[in-house]
Amino acid sequence: MMALPDFQAFAESIGYPFKNIEFLREAFTHRSYLNEHRGVQWSHNERIEFLGDAVLELVITEYLFKKFPKENEGRMTAYRSALVNTNSIAEVAAELNMGEYLLLSKGEAKDVGRARLAILANTFESVVGAIFLDQGHEAAKSFILKVLAPKIDKIIEARLWQDAKSNFQELAQEHVAITPSYKTIREIGPDHEKIFEIGLYLGDELVATGQGKSKQDAEQAAARAAIERKGW
Repeated sequence: MMALPDFQAFAESIGYPFKNIEFLREAFTHRSYLNEHRGVQWSHNERIEFLGDAVLELVITEYLFKKFPKENEGRMTAYRSALVNTNSIAEVAAELNMGEYLLLSKGEAKDVGRARLAILANTFESVVGAIFLDQGHEAAKSFILKVLAPKIDKIIEARLWQDAKSNFQELAQEHVAITPSYKTIREIGPDHEKIFEIGLYLGDELVATGQGKSKQDAEQAAARAAIERKGW
């Protein structure tokens, strides 16, 4: 087995030296790595990701509730969705160089594009879970507020919180009087980590494609790409 990454160095780089580095090692271990390394004695990151996802949602919900005391539930829900979606948290994971510490199979290590973004996003949630287990809620909250929460200003400024599908449909009706349609192009990966690729069409024209962990996410991604491509 190759030497493992220096997880303690990563912990120190984000300002949270771990008491039990095994939490962080698990957070960076993708299921595929265990398939190629049968002798590994620790688990993959799906359970710790489940925990981190819940911690992340609670912290961001509380943050938005306090930051926007006059906003209604629907608007705050849209803000939260934009802040914790795959693109946003994968971007933060990349900024923190999480990809350099991932334990992946040789095949998964070659992934690029949306599949890679999904892995990075899942890893971010796993690291949140690891911080929570090692140092408690306040440490996990501090980490999330430091690296992710500040992105809300950019999201609001660029109106990234808006429902892209509804927005594109209005624009399409206005510019070409056509209602867009969505079709599944392919499904990537195993059932437990499936990525959907959806095409957005105006009539017979394929305007853009998008990928996501659900068809709904993929459609939203396709609509965002279509808005950018059309320049509407």
